[in-house]
Amino acid sequence: MTDCGCDQAKAELEEYLHRELSEQDYRDVSDHLESCEDCSAEHLVGVTLTLKMQKACREVAPADLKAAVLAALGEH
Repeated sequence: MTDCGCDQAKAELEEYLHRELSEQDYRDVSDHLESCEDCSAEHLVGVTLTLKMQKACREVAPADLKAAVLAALGEH
């Protein structure tokens, strides 16, 4: 078990959220998050924002809104 410390955990949080770290770095950040309330709270914010963004990206505009936007763009 290796605790990488707050500075490294916060610097690598985005990559951690997307599993873009090496296995060792991922484990180090995981170990730190288990023992640090502050970094765990920041991680929770990151997870929440990531999930909200993923959901928003899957939403589709209603057909009438899409048509109105495309029509307005065609007027310019």
